[in-house]
Amino acid sequence: MLGRLFGRGAEGPVADPHVLPVPRRKKHGVYTLRALGDARVLALVEAADAGDWEAVKVALAPFDLGREQAVLGQLAVLDGVEEWAVRAAEEDKGDKELRATALLISGARHVNWGWEARTSARAVDVSREQWQTFYERLRIAEEHLLEAAELRPDWVTPWRHLLTSGRGMSVDDSVQEARLAAGLRRDPLNLDVHLEWVSHLQPRWGGEPGQALEFAQKAFAGAPDGHRLGCVIAMARIEEWVESDDRDCLQQPRIRTELREAAERSILHHAYERRLGWQGDYNIFAMALSLAGSSKASNVFRELDGVITEWPWTFMADPEKAYARFRKAF
Repeated sequence: MLGRLFGRGAEGPVADPHVLPVPRRKKHGVYTLRALGDARVLALVEAADAGDWEAVKVALAPFDLGREQAVLGQLAVLDGVEEWAVRAAEEDKGDKELRATALLISGARHVNWGWEARTSARAVDVSREQWQTFYERLRIAEEHLLEAAELRPDWVTPWRHLLTSGRGMSVDDSVQEARLAAGLRRDPLNLDVHLEWVSHLQPRWGGEPGQALEFAQKAFAGAPDGHRLGCVIAMARIEEWVESDDRDCLQQPRIRTELREAAERSILHHAYERRLGWQGDYNIFAMALSLAGSSKASNVFRELDGVITEWPWTFMADPEKAYARFRKAF
């Protein structure tokens, strides 16, 4: 009776049929999330990795790449996508939606591919040849992303990636601001657009100290309880740590309180929805809370149960070791 009243059957919650089995854990019980932990995403990734555009189109059926950045991000990191995606756009030139999809995939991949050429080295340590390759790939990315945005004006993901390419190409602030506005018009609370702007406002990209945090605080203040936009606070603090020479710069009571409250009002709130890629949200908070020395990190690590995502742990010299150390500490 109580089960029926509260919408629960006697059998208990139904397991998600698309969840991938947990792989063998590495040392310290840590393992990397594969294909967002979803069998449908894995099928898409495998089709893309094989360069099979027909299979990619079939596997895309459950997803909208124009809005699901986490899924698009899985394709952007695959070697070889830059080759077949351009051909796919030409093959389906007569189909506006398919051409836009292929161009979006190509654009996102070329942005990522450009950064692979530049590497994460300091600007002064990047060779002339690396810069040339970087700019050429970003130029192609911009061309494809802008056409995708024109073909599908309702999509937000092209604008998120155009912010990244624009930052790399040092386009005028007015252009970047217009791109930000375009993305937020389509999805005012889009986390990925906000995170990209937090990066844009960093001193290493020409911003002023404190700008990114102020932007993040204002954005999250307008979000409803349980919204993933709280991650923008955590990321702004992580970026602050990256920019600082003081490795303990986040170890302050007010910062711990801010991060704890942001976590409680976003990912740890009962209204938070665990959509595809939710583990990425939790990893952002896991790192930020750990750097601040907040005991609330234990709640986050417990929910993750050893799952590590590449971002934002790439800021660490040894991501898995750092994750495991923090996990054990809390």
